[in-house]
Amino acid sequence: MFMSLRELSLEEIIKKIKSGEKTREEVFSYFLNRIEKYDNKIQAYNFVNKNWLNSVDWALMWAPIAVKDIFCEIWVPTTASSKILADFKPPYNATVIENLVQAWVSSLWKVAMDEFAMWSTTESSAFKKSLNPWWTSRIPWGSSWWSAAAVAAWLAPAALWTDTWWSIRQPASMCNIVWFKPSYWRNSRYWVMAMASSLDCPWTLTKTVKDSALLYEIMNGYDSKENTSLPWKDLINPEIWNKKDLKWYKIWVPKEYFEEWLDEWVRNRIEEAIIKLKELWAEIKEVSLPMTKYAIATYYIIMPAEVSTNLSRYDWLRFWHSSTQDYSSTDELFINNRSEWFWDEAKRRIILWSYVLSAWFYDAYFKKATQIRTLIIEDFNKAFQEVDAIISPVSPNVAWKAWEKINDPVKMYLSDAYTIPASLAWLPGVSVPAWFAESEDDEKELLPVWLHILTPRLTEERLFEIAHVYEQATNFALKLAPWFED
Repeated sequence: MFMSLRELSLEEIIKKIKSGEKTREEVFSYFLNRIEKYDNKIQAYNFVNKNWLNSVDWALMWAPIAVKDIFCEIWVPTTASSKILADFKPPYNATVIENLVQAWVSSLWKVAMDEFAMWSTTESSAFKKSLNPWWTSRIPWGSSWWSAAAVAAWLAPAALWTDTWWSIRQPASMCNIVWFKPSYWRNSRYWVMAMASSLDCPWTLTKTVKDSALLYEIMNGYDSKENTSLPWKDLINPEIWNKKDLKWYKIWVPKEYFEEWLDEWVRNRIEEAIIKLKELWAEIKEVSLPMTKYAIATYYIIMPAEVSTNLSRYDWLRFWHSSTQDYSSTDELFINNRSEWFWDEAKRRIILWSYVLSAWFYDAYFKKATQIRTLIIEDFNKAFQEVDAIISPVSPNVAWKAWEKINDPVKMYLSDAYTIPASLAWLPGVSVPAWFAESEDDEKELLPVWLHILTPRLTEERLFEIAHVYEQATNFALKLAPWFED
C-alpha cells in the first residue's frame, strides 16, 4: 500500500496529499513504520514522534521531515546528542522550524548527531552510533550523517541539518543523497545551538535538487532576531527546471583539488562526471586556488576558537543536569560538570582553542587565521570573475570502515580539504551523485561518489540550475541503498 511512496520525492509526496491521492495519515504512518523496521540497524533517530496523530494539528501538515537534534522545537527533547543536555526540552521553536510549520511541513522529531555537531564519523554521539545504509560496516561520515542515513534509507523524505565545514556534504556524498547549503546569510540561526557562529548554516538533505529548492524557498528570509539575516526573501524562477543543457556555462576545476591525497577510485569517478558536464555543453577550465593549502589550518583555528566560546555557556546548572561528583566550591562543580558530561572531542576543542584565544597567543593564531580567511575569500572572488561555477570532489575518500580512523583525528581532519574553503568563504553549494566507486576490499561493493558544485555568494538559482541539469542527465537520483529496496 505504501511502497509507492519510496519512489517519490518530497515535492511529489506533497502533491499527492494535496490532490487526495494520499492522506497525511498514510504518509506519516509509512515513514514511522519504516523507522520501526529499519532504525534498529542504522540507529538514526534519538527521538521519534510515535504519537503524531494525537500531538499535531492535521490541518497544518502536508509532509514529514527529520530534524537534527540541534534545532530547538517547543517541548521536544533537544540534546545536541550530549549527555549534558539529556533532559533539555526548549520552550520555543527555532526560526527555521517556525517557517517549516507555517508551510505545513512537520517534524518526525530528532535525528542523532555527533556531540554538538563535532567530529566526523558519528562515533562521538552520546546516544547513537550510526552506520552507512549502503554498507553497514562503513561510516556515513560527518556530524550530520544520521540525517543522511535516515534519508538514504528512506526513513524520512528529507532532513533539516546544519553545515559548518562539511557536516552534510560528506554524509550526503557517502550515502547518495543531495546536500544543499545556501549563502551564509540566507537562513536564520536563531535558536539553533551554536557550534562555530561565523560558519554554521542551517540547511537540508534531500533525494533531489528540486526538493532542496522547495525547502530553501520555505526556510530562507529575514529574521529580525538574527543579526546576520538578509532583509529579503529569495525565490527561485521555476523556468530553470526546464533547462536541459549547460550551454554558456563556464565551470572551473581547481587543480589543487586533484592532488596526491585524492583516492584513485574517487578521481576516476569525478573525471567521468567532468566528461558528462562536457557532453552537456559546459565549458570546463582548469585554474588555481592557491590559498587552498592554508584552508585546513585556518579553519582549525577559527572553528574551535568559536566552539570554545559557544560551549562556555554550558555550566549544566541551567539545563537541569549536574555532576554526580562531590564538590567544595562553585568552580569545582563547573569543572566536574564539564569534565563528566562533555565527550573527548568537545573537551579537546575547548581546551586547545581556549589556548589560541589567550592574550599571549591571540595575535599569533586567531588574528592571523582571520587574515588568511580574507585571502581565501579573495581567491574565490577572483575565480568567479572568470567562471560561473567551481566543481570538485566532496571527499578525497569513499566511506571507510567504522572505527578505522577513530584514533587518528589528523587523518580525519585532512579529509575536509575540499569543503572547508567554501565554508570559510560563505559560498552556496550543492553536492549531487557523480558515480559509484568499487570498494578496494570487495569489487561488488559499490560506494557513492559525489560532485561538489559551488557558485558565488547569493547565486542560489544558478546553483540549482547547474545541479538539476546534471542530475537529470544521470540516473543516480532516488536510488536506494541495496538492502533498503524492499
